Amino acid sequence: MSNPNPDPSAVLPERVREVAAWLAERAHADAPRWLDVSARTAQEAADALGVALGQIAKSVIFRRLADDVAVLVVTSGDRRVDEAKVVAQVGAIGRADAAFVRARTGFVIGGVAPVAHRNEPVVLLDRDLWRFESIWAAAGHPKAVFRLVPDDLRRLCAGAAAHDVTESAAPRSPCIDVCKLDPVTRLCEGCLRTIDEIAGWSAMSDEARLEVLRQLPGRRA
Repeated sequence: MSNPNPDPSAVLPERVREVAAWLAERAHADAPRWLDVSARTAQEAADALGVALGQIAKSVIFRRLADDVAVLVVTSGDRRVDEAKVVAQVGAIGRADAAFVRARTGFVIGGVAPVAHRNEPVVLLDRDLWRFESIWAAAGHPKAVFRLVPDDLRRLCAGAAAHDVTESAAPRSPCIDVCKLDPVTRLCEGCLRTIDEIAGWSAMSDEARLEVLRQLPGRRA
């Protein structure tokens, strides 16, 4: 679903050529590739490349309110940025519209590369990217991507630190589709929850769900 471009300067859009040159100047081995389909979302990129969603390093831009500087958060495609965690690292932020993104980065939304920005951003890297041996990032256009490893990303982003910048995953239901109530314990024989816990699961807070999950091993005794 993708085609290597041995001579990017010959056929690719200007900003992709600039990214290719920027990477080459820094001895990055993998040149941008031009996809057969547009990949404006992480899922579209993962589908086009045949890789896991988390292997897509998506670049999310915010506007720091104190100085109007762009804040670049590079996160795994299967994660959502937790804005409160970003604020804790860089100060108050606001959403960045398309005009701000283009003015600060030189890229359009959907094709923002983590490198070669028009103006140097504040950079935060998602530590969850290090789950993968290799990752893929946009290369300046919705149809252009390049391959790298997480340590390459840190090097190319001037040693930016990896942080916890994503939302915590909601605790999953322990249901295993064995829905039968034990007449003695009054617990589900499959998941070991009470009727009230099962009925109220969807309305529980994450902390309440975690408390139920912490109790389950003892109920197996």
